[in-house]
Amino acid sequence: MEVTLQYFDSCPNWRVAEERLRQAVERVGARHVSLCYERVETAEQAARIGFLGSPTILIDGRDPFDGATEPVAALSCRVYRTDAGQQNAPTVEQLITALRG
Repeated sequence: MEVTLQYFDSCPNWRVAEERLRQAVERVGARHVSLCYERVETAEQAARIGFLGSPTILIDGRDPFDGATEPVAALSCRVYRTDAGQQNAPTVEQLITALRG
């Protein structure tokens, strides 16, 4: 399984997502997970790859949270819906569910 964390440098939320993603991978015992990083540097690149904001997490190329935001490619920070309200990254529980697919 390949997990890609897409982000841009000036959005601090990707670090939160990275930590939660590591916790989720550890909890599901997914030793077969390859974690990759893709830094998005320009609005043009964001539009070209359909980047929905930082952080975006892709599992085998698919965004399991694609219904959680407006589908507009942009170089911006992303917000996720959680049981506790809006957050700047998916919860560990949401990531576990996504990893178990």
